[in-house]
Amino acid sequence: LLVSKDLGKHLLEVEDLLQKHGLLEADISAQTERVQALNAAALKFSELEGYQPCDPQIICNRVNHVQTCLEELEELAAKRRKELEDSRQLWTFFQEMEEAEAWIREKEKILAAKTCGRDLSSVVTLTNKHKTMLGELGNRRALLHQTMKKGEKILAKKSFSSVGIQEKMREVCLRWKKLEEITGLHQQRLEDALNFFQFSAETDDLVAWLQDMYRIVSSDDFGHDDYSSQALLRKHRAVVDEVEKHRAAVLSLRKQLALLAPDHRQGVDVQIRVVEVEQLYGEVAEVAVLRTQWLQDALAVYRMFSEVHACEVWVDEKEQWLEKMEVPEELDEVEVVQHRFESLDQEMNSVMGRILDVNQVVQQLVDGGHPSSDEVRSCQDHLNSRWNRVVELVENKKSQLSSVLKIQNFLLEC
Repeated sequence: LLVSKDLGKHLLEVEDLLQKHGLLEADISAQTERVQALNAAALKFSELEGYQPCDPQIICNRVNHVQTCLEELEELAAKRRKELEDSRQLWTFFQEMEEAEAWIREKEKILAAKTCGRDLSSVVTLTNKHKTMLGELGNRRALLHQTMKKGEKILAKKSFSSVGIQEKMREVCLRWKKLEEITGLHQQRLEDALNFFQFSAETDDLVAWLQDMYRIVSSDDFGHDDYSSQALLRKHRAVVDEVEKHRAAVLSLRKQLALLAPDHRQGVDVQIRVVEVEQLYGEVAEVAVLRTQWLQDALAVYRMFSEVHACEVWVDEKEQWLEKMEVPEELDEVEVVQHRFESLDQEMNSVMGRILDVNQVVQQLVDGGHPSSDEVRSCQDHLNSRWNRVVELVENKKSQLSSVLKIQNFLLEC
């Protein structure tokens, strides 16, 4: 049993042989105690004095022979155990290598069947799964490294043929290297897909924002008075600032596109999408400028109307006063009225400046093609007409006063 050359043909068989060898070792250990007791008893017969049933030398030789046989048996058992344990290491190595190969084949199939997703959500999910697989890959790499060390130790012992061990190690190493390459390529594809779908999502968000901005800047609400127009203009300026802040994002689209993988950046759809975003931004910026001008024109109109109203109130007041006023004949009263006209001249100069400003604003609005040009021009003509009426009344009253003063001075000289 101990000189058998059967070391097993696979791990389970070796384990079975080791179990049987353990039983044999236990048997040898039990027989060792028996042999020791028998040898001790036999040696007593070699030490007898007087009558000796057997030659002491024969007894000693027999005891030594049995002891030597026992020691040889123990040596054979130890050698057999070492050979079986070496065989177990060998088949454990092969089994672990086979498990590594099976794991590699499984991951190769999984990677071959994997896609890169159809949208951002699916790509993120696949990326997370791939990260989990990378963790498994790291753990398996450590196990494979330990198995390779076992193989190197077996080769160093030179207990078995090195051909099969080296071939298996080389084969598994090549398959592992290929798996890492495939894993790296798949990771790169996932990263490329993630960058592409993130770019697409950001572009879609930018388009949605620009469409909202276009609806806002193309509004036809310019307010109904000075206050509301000012409020709309303040809001619009904030919108213009936001549009300007997004200019950099729009300009960077082509740079981001250039960083995408060739398969993604060369697609016609994505290139058209970038052009559409740039065109849409240009339209939003252009309409925003126009709305700024429209709001400023509306504000100018409402301010002009307000100024016209203020001027007309003054004109009404002075017109009524001039029409009701009668030129006095007494010198003292004439002088009082004359002082009033001097104050009126100052007021008229001030109002004249305001009316000139109104005329200038009206001319700017008309020249700019304001949609309310007819209404603004009509308002201007009405104001100027009434102003001319007041100027005419003032001139008439002044002329009457001048005539009265001449008469009064003539009378005084007489």
